[in-house]
Amino acid sequence: MSTLPQHAAANDLLLRGDMAGVTTLTLNRPDQFNALSEEMLSALQAELDAIGTDESVRAVIIAANGRAFCAGHDLKQMRANPDEAYYRKLFRQCSEMMKSIVRLPQPVIARVQGVATAAGCQLVGTCDLAVASEGARFAVSGVNLGLFCSTPSVALSRNVLRKPAFEMLITGKFIDAPTAERYGLVNRVVAGDDLDAAIREYTDSIISKSAVAVRTGKRMFQTQLEKSLDEAYEYAAEVMACNMMARDAGEGIDAFMDKREPTWEDR
Repeated sequence: MSTLPQHAAANDLLLRGDMAGVTTLTLNRPDQFNALSEEMLSALQAELDAIGTDESVRAVIIAANGRAFCAGHDLKQMRANPDEAYYRKLFRQCSEMMKSIVRLPQPVIARVQGVATAAGCQLVGTCDLAVASEGARFAVSGVNLGLFCSTPSVALSRNVLRKPAFEMLITGKFIDAPTAERYGLVNRVVAGDDLDAAIREYTDSIISKSAVAVRTGKRMFQTQLEKSLDEAYEYAAEVMACNMMARDAGEGIDAFMDKREPTWEDR
C-alpha cells in the first residue's frame, strides 16, 4: 500500500492521505473485500465532494487495503433490505458517486492490487487512469448470481470494445491483468512492488503540467464523449479558444519558443 500519511475519513471505512498535491483514498474493509456498502459509498462521496473544491489537490488515487481492490456491492447488506425502493436508492447512490469521479476536476487513478468485481470493476473503469498489479483480476460476475451487472456495464462499455465487454458481462468470467490491459480497462500492468512507482510517474507528470490545462482537459474529454462528431468539434473549438486566453497557455507557448521551462500560475 501507499506510504502516504493517512487519517480516517469516516469510521475507518475509508482512509485519506495527502502529500504534495496528491490525495489517496484507500478503501479499508479488507475482511469484506472492500465491498461498497451504503456507508462506504457515503464516505467516498463526502471525500470526492471536498476534493472537488480543493485546488491544492492536483491528482487523486483510489487504492485499497487487503487482498481485494473491491468486490462490488455489499451483498449481505443488500439481502438484508429486500425492498425495491431500497435498491433504487442504493444504485442511484452508487451511480452518483461514480459520476462524481468523472466530474471531478482532478484526474483519478485506480491502484488495483487484487480482484475487482462487479461495481469494483465499474470503479476501475470509472477512474481516468488505472494501474494494476500482475496478479489483479477483473470480472462483472453478477450474471452468475442471477443479477446482470447493469450499472457496471456503463463504465465497462465506455472503456472496452463492445464484444469483449459483452462477453465479460454475459459470461461473468474473470480476466487477468494483461487481458484487462489489452482490452483497455487498465493503462498499465506492473509487478506488485512497482505499483506505487508506476502511479507516481502519472502523478508527477500531472502535477508538472498547468493545473488549468489539466482541469480544462479532463472536463473537455469527458464532455465531448457524449456528443456527436459535429457537436464535439464545435465544443472542442470553443474550449480551446477559451483555454488560449489563459495566462498559462501564453506562458507555455512562450517558454516553448524561448526553449525554457514554463512557470505556471494556474490562470
